[in-house]
Amino acid sequence: MLRVGLTGGIGAGKSEVARRLADYGAVVVDADQIAREVVEPGTSGLDEIVAEFGQDILTPEGRLDRPRLGEIVFADQAKLARLNAIVHPRVGKRTEELIAAAPADAIVVYDVPLLVENGMGKLYDCVIVVDVPEETQIARVVANRDMTEDQVRDRIKAQASRERRRAAADIVIDNSASAEELDARVAEVWHQLRQRRRG
Repeated sequence: MLRVGLTGGIGAGKSEVARRLADYGAVVVDADQIAREVVEPGTSGLDEIVAEFGQDILTPEGRLDRPRLGEIVFADQAKLARLNAIVHPRVGKRTEELIAAAPADAIVVYDVPLLVENGMGKLYDCVIVVDVPEETQIARVVANRDMTEDQVRDRIKAQASRERRRAAADIVIDNSASAEELDARVAEVWHQLRQRRRG
């Protein structure tokens, strides 16, 4: 099994790369998706978050109000650390369950937004960083998500710098050009991953 860490800043297009790798046959483990799973209504994760941050972080339906919680934690490193201490162990446990179910010769791609920030590079055989200029990140997120430019800049500041992320990479995928160019680059990367797996 080849364990690949896939990361990139907000708006870099990590999910697009993950989707293309899945099309080639990679087993993709999406940390964001798991992070949502472990705080669904009725979970101990959500109960702990409410105990830590109060009822205000719930929607009227009793679900986690992620934008509201984001406003609180991305402006305060100590609060972000408390949230991570609740969510990350649960994400780790669920991730291991999914890996245990993957074929022994799989190329497993972990889609992990905070791989560099949390010093997780050593957990993987290979780290891929999806990279775009900061202004591209901002333009994409403002266009596609319900966030203001200031909110996006706060999120970028809370993440590792572009330089630090690139320094942690074994492979960099530049996603600032066309979808066709991204297709071609992902095809190259998939070939490299298969060669690494054969080792």
